[in-house]
Amino acid sequence: MDIRLSEEQEAIRDGVKRVCDQFGDEYWSKKDQEKAFPFEFHKAMADAGWLGITMPEDLGGANLGVTEAAIMMHEVAASAGGYSAASTIHLNIFGPHAVVVNGTAEQKDRMLRPLIAGVDKACFGVTEPDAGLDTTSIKTFATKVDGGYRVTGRKIWTSSGQVANKILLLTRTTPKEECRKPTDGMTLFYTDLDRDQVEVRRIDKMGRNAVDSNATFIDDYFVPDADRIGEEGKGFHYIMHSLNPERVLVGIEAVGLGRGALARAARYAGDRSVFGRLIGQNQGIQHPLAENWIYLESAYWMIMRAAYLYDNGLPCGAEANAGKFLGGRAAFDACTRAVMTHGGMGYSTEYQVERLFRESILLRIAPITEQLILSFIAERQLGLPKSY
Repeated sequence: MDIRLSEEQEAIRDGVKRVCDQFGDEYWSKKDQEKAFPFEFHKAMADAGWLGITMPEDLGGANLGVTEAAIMMHEVAASAGGYSAASTIHLNIFGPHAVVVNGTAEQKDRMLRPLIAGVDKACFGVTEPDAGLDTTSIKTFATKVDGGYRVTGRKIWTSSGQVANKILLLTRTTPKEECRKPTDGMTLFYTDLDRDQVEVRRIDKMGRNAVDSNATFIDDYFVPDADRIGEEGKGFHYIMHSLNPERVLVGIEAVGLGRGALARAARYAGDRSVFGRLIGQNQGIQHPLAENWIYLESAYWMIMRAAYLYDNGLPCGAEANAGKFLGGRAAFDACTRAVMTHGGMGYSTEYQVERLFRESILLRIAPITEQLILSFIAERQLGLPKSY
């Protein structure tokens, strides 16, 4: 079995790295401290053609697979930007998948071209404060009117809502209690995000501050029929197609973040001398870092297997979820160890590892918790009864 990267995949890795290397520690520290969106990085990635890596070629994309997208996003997260850099462009990779698969030719042209070119920025309006990961219990409701829908509801953790001009919005169009199945009766829209009519309130948070997260309040907001994706009532099924790619990308971004932190820790251990010897000469420093390498490497190849399975039309739910679980854990452990290796200086902003540490915990929480992944594996792979 040949599991090496192809020449084309290596070229993707190297090309993405060249763009990311233009944005160093000082740039990302400033964005994190000022809580400012990295517009310059976003533009550089768009100008280099990377925002359309999985999008149709006739719309300006590269029409490549999730495997190639994973290679790209790993390199982004391993750069100085960490998970903030990945989050800047993450939605472009998996978010519009429902439009690619279920949109009309007119919708694809109108909605995807500006995303690929970097002209539009989109956010994801799915999660709600009273539903969390129980997506079938969302309450945001779209009522049919002449020419479109009137939408009222609330979303939370809407990333990049302060700068996005588009939103991928999941609503109910039929109350859950009136549906044959809980997954029925939800409708998906890709529409304008007009902050003059929709309140987007920034949430103060621990890390990843270069990319905002928000509570979004929608009150009688008009969405035209032309912005509905696919059939009314089928929205949940449409977003399900993007869940496994999302797990793959989040997992590989976690690995990239962890590897970036680990590289910083190894460099510091190789330079720092205490009591007349390099601290990296001590097994008490060496062994934990080596263990981090092992877990990150294991997570990487689980995720790449999931990406391979997806791109070849094979079942990959267990592998994608397991990869996300492993990546999140390995990243958190590596970022924690990076801070510990730096000692007191790991607590300062100068060496950057505190920034990466603050970002790493998110990857154990979102977009799906470790507990739900374990429940999924127990049920689907071990044949155990459903626990929730």
